[in-house]
Amino acid sequence: MGCIACHGGNGLSGDKEISHIDMRTDPIAAEACDQCHTDTHNDAHSMHSNLTGYQTVLQQRTSEETLAVINEEAFGNHCESCHTSCGQCHVSRPASVGAGLSAGHKFKKIPPMNLTCTGCHGSRVDMEYKGKNEGIPADIHWTQEGMPCFQCHTADEMHGNLDFEQSHRYDGPQMPSCSEAGCHADMTDDGSIEGHDEDHFGLMACETCHAAEYKNCYSCHLEKNDEDVPYFKTKPSMMGVKIGYNPIQSDDRPWKWVVLRHVPIDPDSFAYYGENLLPNFDNRPTWVYATPHNTQLRGPQALTCNDCHGNKEVFLTEDDLLSYEVKANQPVMVEEADIPALIETQSP
Repeated sequence: MGCIACHGGNGLSGDKEISHIDMRTDPIAAEACDQCHTDTHNDAHSMHSNLTGYQTVLQQRTSEETLAVINEEAFGNHCESCHTSCGQCHVSRPASVGAGLSAGHKFKKIPPMNLTCTGCHGSRVDMEYKGKNEGIPADIHWTQEGMPCFQCHTADEMHGNLDFEQSHRYDGPQMPSCSEAGCHADMTDDGSIEGHDEDHFGLMACETCHAAEYKNCYSCHLEKNDEDVPYFKTKPSMMGVKIGYNPIQSDDRPWKWVVLRHVPIDPDSFAYYGENLLPNFDNRPTWVYATPHNTQLRGPQALTCNDCHGNKEVFLTEDDLLSYEVKANQPVMVEEADIPALIETQSP
């Protein structure tokens, strides 16, 4: 295969400028990769490519008119920088983290985790998974097994080759699943393991007990500097564990209790591009369903029973909310009366 097959251009001309007309540094999958890899990547359904998840969240917080304003300029200036293509994983690093060929022009069937997965998902996932947050241990799957991302996250998941269409990353069955993936399929709910009884399994997602402190990000204002270069302005993040009501309770995720993570959004996030562009801000919580990547044998909220039972500090209550987000978080906020009661006697 020659360069033109992927990158386009006019190789018939001896003139450099003419030869490079319509040439693309990053080939479009539908015009290049899909010609041969017809069953490998469903670009239209891959959330890494189409950013459907961002649009789903924005639609809930905007109106039809304000979403059009955001999509006209703000989305392209800021959000689309996280878009990835086939080549940005298998040949280079993603554009959002500086691009550049990762191993000359060698195509990698399995991309290098440190340049692709954690290149983009580094500020939270990589730091949690590898123990880079000060004083907080790395994920047990990393320290004991050295498991790379793709040992849990399958190629079909990354490529959008699922038997359903996702509008958000938590649509459909849980992927990956601790028990159904085969690793922990031997877990039972008979109480033979402390905390693994029918009540706990039925009411709580695994992370509710097994997550260590994770990063919660606050605010994210989209702006441009004097040179018209877009940038993000965020507030300091906070580390911690917060348990709340499951905001996406379903047959696939039936639990009452899950860990929640604060996402970087506030009513004025898009203020640079216009007034009141998130008129339906309260339609979606700012504390959302989370799957932290820092699994421990016991998280700090589960070292003893009463680190959770009767412990208001690990539950998301109104005291944890900023004034402008109280209404938005009503579905996930825990009333003190609903916090599990202290256990008077505990077995060693």
